Amino acid sequence: MRDPGLSVARGVITDTIRLAALEVPGVLRVGRSGFRLRQLLGGSPVRAQIRDGRVHVLLWLVARPQQPLVPLTSQVRGAVAAAVERLLGLELGDVTVHVDGVGA
Repeated sequence: MRDPGLSVARGVITDTIRLAALEVPGVLRVGRSGFRLRQLLGGSPVRAQIRDGRVHVLLWLVARPQQPLVPLTSQVRGAVAAAVERLLGLELGDVTVHVDGVGA
């Protein structure tokens, strides 16, 4: 349960989400694939919005080759949920994972 006197900066939330996703073995990197300009124009690969006291996450990542994507995204959702709820003490709304590519 969150301490009512505690506030967590958005940067701390997004960094925690990024690090949690990177701990999943099949994740090559958190970010978008493709040309550098596309990556820059796409904005941050981790977006966290707080609505109605819950954290809603959008996350873009590049998977390692030969990774089954459905189990990978499930593992990433679980890692992000654990980090947001246990480490930050915040309620999670949802986690949307976009696999934007497979890298080497």
